[in-house]
Amino acid sequence: MKTFVVCSGGLDSVALAYKTAAETDLLGLISFDYGQRHRKELDYAARAAERLAVPHHVIDIRPIGIHLTGSALTDDVDVPDGHYAEEIMKITVVPNRNAIMLTIAFGLAAAKGADAVAIAVHGGDHFIYPDCRPGFVDSFQVMQDHALEGYANVRLLAPFVAISKAEIVAEGARHATPFAETWSCYKGGEQHCGRCGTCVERQEAFHLAGVADPTAYEDPDFWRHATGGFKAEAV
Repeated sequence: MKTFVVCSGGLDSVALAYKTAAETDLLGLISFDYGQRHRKELDYAARAAERLAVPHHVIDIRPIGIHLTGSALTDDVDVPDGHYAEEIMKITVVPNRNAIMLTIAFGLAAAKGADAVAIAVHGGDHFIYPDCRPGFVDSFQVMQDHALEGYANVRLLAPFVAISKAEIVAEGARHATPFAETWSCYKGGEQHCGRCGTCVERQEAFHLAGVADPTAYEDPDFWRHATGGFKAEAV
């Protein structure tokens, strides 16, 4: 199966890129510049494409992104600290982001004769992001079946949609994913802040997976406090 991976440069999507390269014919990585404050993640996506020896397609949708207001990822709004499952983390939602990106990715895949597009949405995203849930994945496939009928047959692959981030870390380790060459932090500083939802989730995932975390954090201990009220099991 000839597959494109939507790759932000984060832990999940880079792990998916390595899994896809090991199991299918990886045609390339697709990344999106939507004006995110943590735009440096795109540099990590580029490194992944280079290591995997595949093309890296960067789609500039900043003219669209400037209209998707109200999110801490695109507006002058502070990224909150704390666990991903807290209500305050909904400020990081970018409206319809995955639907927009996947629509473009499917057009590219159809034009290039690909069989599938893979995306790294996972179980930990469900609370905050409606466009990461199984219902969205299934509905998007139905929509694209209609949109490309008679022209192309492109499948949406979401192998992580029902699993935890810790399970993604374990899966990534099996495929020798270079976790140090991934970027999660939404604040986009010189190093991972260790306090935002993605940093907390990242540290928790390595801990639960029993995999060494190679990441340098400005605050390497905050995650233990932030996850105190949220119980999860090791994989």
